[in-house]
Amino acid sequence: MSTEPRAATARSPRLPRDERRAQLLAAALEVFAANGYHGAAMDEIAETAQVSKPVLYQHFPSKRELYLALLDSHLASLTDLMRSALASTDENRERVNAVIRAYYDFIAADDQAHRLVFQSDLVNDAEVAARLETFNRGFSEAIAQVIASDTKLPLVEAQLLGRALAGMAQVSARYWLEKSNDLDIDVAADLVSRLAWRGISRFPKEPGAGNEKA
Repeated sequence: MSTEPRAATARSPRLPRDERRAQLLAAALEVFAANGYHGAAMDEIAETAQVSKPVLYQHFPSKRELYLALLDSHLASLTDLMRSALASTDENRERVNAVIRAYYDFIAADDQAHRLVFQSDLVNDAEVAARLETFNRGFSEAIAQVIASDTKLPLVEAQLLGRALAGMAQVSARYWLEKSNDLDIDVAADLVSRLAWRGISRFPKEPGAGNEKA
């Protein structure tokens, strides 16, 4: 195996600004996921991207700004996935399944992104926590609107259920990732979506109405 340091490799060619930014974010994700925020160094990110430090600093003046840009990018992607899942059907049982499956697919496609978003050593930072809360609130509010419309529950009650369903998707998907060698993603997502739907479907669609059968 070669012992040549990565810094000795050729620098990457000039790229349009958007492409360079995407390349730097990809390199940063690799380094942050491997070392955590505090253990990551801009030198290593530049090395991984095969650019000079001045080029890296032209796009991201600090490690913090680079981390926040990366976090924003992945939260936006996950938000788009969740909203697409909610809009994919008018059948609420299928919506529940689509939302949970979308979350599992996000983790399965890129567990580095998941670790950066939800398991970073910077999650208690005020700016990071605010971004995560904005995502969680938007995710659960979108679910709550569907629940309120379907069950006729007061919005505040539907919001509580929306938070619960969002938390169920996140926590179960993280557990599945640890057990993915032993548990198929289709089986895992189906189990959790069935559990969620059996709970939601018990609520009456109109005040005084009987419970809907699961």
